[in-house]
Amino acid sequence: MSDAVRLNSTIYVGGLENAVNEKLLADAFLPFGQIVNVTLPKPDLPSSKEPHRGFGYIEFEVAGDAKEALDNMDQSEFFGRVIKVAAAKPQKDSNQGLGTKTAVWETEGWIAKHGGVSQEDRLATQQAQRAKAPGDPMASLDTDIAGPYPE
Repeated sequence: MSDAVRLNSTIYVGGLENAVNEKLLADAFLPFGQIVNVTLPKPDLPSSKEPHRGFGYIEFEVAGDAKEALDNMDQSEFFGRVIKVAAAKPQKDSNQGLGTKTAVWETEGWIAKHGGVSQEDRLATQQAQRAKAPGDPMASLDTDIAGPYPE
């Protein structure tokens, strides 16, 4: 099965209670079609006492079954919680996007895509430089009226 076909037949299930395990999740979605795989990602921290991160993925054998499960189970109640069911998104590369240790503008191709400095920023910089023309800083003050007025 290609990655595109697998992605179309995989759904995301969020808002899961800690008591839910892979078997219970599979049993709840079994009426919609043959299930190939159920995954409940573990917490990132090894010291965490949580059995999973509160969401999971269910891969169906047929993409139509996944769509039917999504349509019927989204916003339904499961173990006392309202669950969110959506189409699964492709997993991001660990070197891209939020959560990476690299600034977004340092990633390859970001400056090429976003064009570096915009025309508006260039004009604002030029105007600011013209406004800072060197000269007498007191020139803008009206020194003729300073002090007591002559009579």
